[in-house]
Amino acid sequence: MEVNAVSTDDAPLVGFSGNTKAPLSQAIVANGFVYCSGQGPLDPKTHTIATEDFEEQAQLTLENMLRVVEAAGSSKDRIVKCNCYVKDMENFPKFNAVYRAFFEECPQFPARTTVQASPPREGVLVEVECVALAGEGK
Repeated sequence: MEVNAVSTDDAPLVGFSGNTKAPLSQAIVANGFVYCSGQGPLDPKTHTIATEDFEEQAQLTLENMLRVVEAAGSSKDRIVKCNCYVKDMENFPKFNAVYRAFFEECPQFPARTTVQASPPREGVLVEVECVALAGEGK
């Protein structure tokens, strides 16, 4: 089985504590799937949190995730599973609205799990990871 790492400057990849390089790939393509690492609301150019507004963070997070999926040669309608992490479940209805609008033109919504979790970076209110079918097939 061939395994390939995906890297794109169109989505942020930041270091960890002590300015160390992140010990992960933005995505891995293996066995016909794209496994996308968790994405957050960071500006792809500055690698800083772009906004404190939850809905804007959710939108940017989904856009960053899609940029990685597209860099892997796949597309939004081939995303089959999302794992979503929301810091405050009071924002769950807002997250659902942003998520629905993001995927509404797709033939189906991806399978999804959403849990309350505290992302490791201060100020991040939402993080999303996904699995997509590799390639552009129908």
